[in-house]
Amino acid sequence: MIGTLSRSWWLVALRGVIGILFGLVAFFMPGITLFVLVIIFGAYMLVDGVLALAQAIRFRHEKERWPMLLLEGVLGIAIGLLTLVWPGITALAWVYTIAIWAVATGILEIVTAIRLRKEIKGEWFVALTGVVSIALGIALVLLPLAGLVAWVWLIGAYSIVFGVILIALAWRLKSAGAAAPTGLSGAGGI
Repeated sequence: MIGTLSRSWWLVALRGVIGILFGLVAFFMPGITLFVLVIIFGAYMLVDGVLALAQAIRFRHEKERWPMLLLEGVLGIAIGLLTLVWPGITALAWVYTIAIWAVATGILEIVTAIRLRKEIKGEWFVALTGVVSIALGIALVLLPLAGLVAWVWLIGAYSIVFGVILIALAWRLKSAGAAAPTGLSGAGGI
């Protein structure tokens, strides 16, 4: 197995280089990267919706599964098409969903802190997490593009780290291949 892996070390290295390049594009051109990510999401939703619809048609005689698969397919196709037609709206909806979640979570954390104030000491830590969550939600509503750029940068950082790891792996595979015996004789040979 190591022989097969070591012979194709360059494919692993190529994946690493592509990961690093994608990460760099994400850092230096986040708008383009965000657009590409949204388009890929839209294409995925469209294909997933079509497949769910096909599955619904196939199981149309099963009363329990058919309606849910049909709904899933129609919604997937609709969301996919909306994403492909209006990618900017999709990206903003994502940020606003995160913002609403952050504010709601923050409020719940503050309510929890108030309820716990007679039960534990240091309940202000829970309240502080609530305030930070609310602040994040408000910041995302006021600066939605900054929130999107931050997500793209996070994905870019992941891609760079992943690429570096793959290149290191490729180097090790190449070294292992060079060290592996090439002949068939020797201990355990034929």
